[in-house]
Amino acid sequence: MFPLIRNRRLRSSEAIRSLVRENILTPSDFLVPVFVTEGKNVKEEIASMPNYYRLSLDHLEKEVKELWHMGLGAVLLFVKVPDHLKDNKGTEALNPEGLMQRAIKTVKNACPDMLVMTDVALDPFSSYGHDGIVANGQILNDESADLLAQMSVSHARAGADFVAPSDMMDGRILSIREALEAEGFINTGIMSYSAKYASSFYGPFRDALDSAPVDIENVPKNKSTYQMDYANRLEAIRETQLDIEEGADIVMVKPGLCYLDIVRDIKNQFDVPIAVYQVSGEYAMVKAAAEKGWIDHDAVMFEQLMAIKRAGATIITSYFAKDAVRLM
Repeated sequence: MFPLIRNRRLRSSEAIRSLVRENILTPSDFLVPVFVTEGKNVKEEIASMPNYYRLSLDHLEKEVKELWHMGLGAVLLFVKVPDHLKDNKGTEALNPEGLMQRAIKTVKNACPDMLVMTDVALDPFSSYGHDGIVANGQILNDESADLLAQMSVSHARAGADFVAPSDMMDGRILSIREALEAEGFINTGIMSYSAKYASSFYGPFRDALDSAPVDIENVPKNKSTYQMDYANRLEAIRETQLDIEEGADIVMVKPGLCYLDIVRDIKNQFDVPIAVYQVSGEYAMVKAAAEKGWIDHDAVMFEQLMAIKRAGATIITSYFAKDAVRLM
């Protein structure tokens, strides 16, 4: 005899499946990463990230207006800095007329209600490609945190709504929060990359910004001394708790798909918004496999995005945001 309870009744048609669906994706789930470069009328496709571009400020203005009309109301800005402006202390990062500061103003002038978050890290500005100051074969923590705090104030002064420190220096959230408070930016938020792993999925991103660590003597060849070991799980809870205690408003897990257990752990442990970054390598693999005809691009894209949402993400930072919203 068959059971009286048949779960398949709730799967029998799209109408009933959509009615009882536990999670849905909407445009308001997405934070859109945007790469900005110097020049005019520049829209350079990133070779390892098909259909994604570095934009000059005039194209940035067009892009944010398009995003806004699509219902995408938040951007995360990254800048590609010319080599001649890079040094070991990220001096250009503090330039009030620097590319990041001008990009913030461009977005706010073009679309005042667009939420602007900014990447806070030294690697785009570093001649060594690291997220902190390099000395004697090490990445200096406290000196780097002080610079990151100064960067954050500079971004807030230019009009950023949130700063997003992606560096993983110890104590930098407290340094940034105190610096923002001291300068009167009490309403500027912090989205902390709280559980950022030393992942192999970042390659295309580093191509986009030319920010990979350089391979020279007395410079660490990777970021494993400050980004997290991907074998570790409990460490992510400790990192997240410290960032919340130091003043983070939103916490982030990066990368996305390989770390959904971490997302769920943090969701279960803390009552804060959680951002998940579906990173460049994850994006590029889908694009490459779809180009080969091995997978259905749109079906896999939606399945991955839904997995991130189902795991507990409040915010999804994804290069697929525009693709997904167009198809919703």
